Amino acid sequence: MTEPVLSIANANLSLDGNAGRVDILHDITLDVSAGETLGLVGPSGSGKSSLLMIMGGLEQATSGIVQALGQDLTTMNEDQLALFRRDNMGVVFQSFHLIPTMTALENVATPLELAGASDAFDRAEAELQAMGLAERIDHYPSQMSGGEQQRVALARASAPRPRILLADEPTGNLDETNGQAIIDLLFELRDRHGATLVMVTHSGELANRCDRVVRLRDGRIDAPMTKAAE
Repeated sequence: MTEPVLSIANANLSLDGNAGRVDILHDITLDVSAGETLGLVGPSGSGKSSLLMIMGGLEQATSGIVQALGQDLTTMNEDQLALFRRDNMGVVFQSFHLIPTMTALENVATPLELAGASDAFDRAEAELQAMGLAERIDHYPSQMSGGEQQRVALARASAPRPRILLADEPTGNLDETNGQAIIDLLFELRDRHGATLVMVTHSGELANRCDRVVRLRDGRIDAPMTKAAE
């Protein structure tokens, strides 16, 4: 049997807030297979984004095991996690997180340069062209629409050819037309690069295109994991 790309066992997450300790995730156990598209759904505050964050090592689980590509993320320090994400993961956020003083080309090329790619700008340009942004390569984020900025963010996440692509509400800040375009691009990226795709979404349409859906409520997996069409 093939080893899961992502494997979480009895993971818990608690964070300190102004009102004291807050328990966010409770005994999460979940495996994600290579090439699978998994949708994380549930009401606001159910722990969807927190689960995505521990999958990417952006939050450290308080207890339990979180493995990605056979590596235990809970044993890594911040530098090790950053290097692991650089080499293996792409992350797309709802709010784009582009560097405002860099052009679209520079935003996409930067992680490639940090990874030591000698052809960083050529690869960045090719990825932007694949996103339909050939005319926006030299534009800054403030000169682009929200949909265009999210496509730049997708290009930045996908240009290093990550084995795992994580997306947190990738259509949340977009209108229906741009949201649909981003949905199509996400699945094109999965098909083009063979990445495993995990996304948090409130969009029923986006969830229905996933191979499998996991529903969360109050920090727990709320229902049996199902095929989206079921």
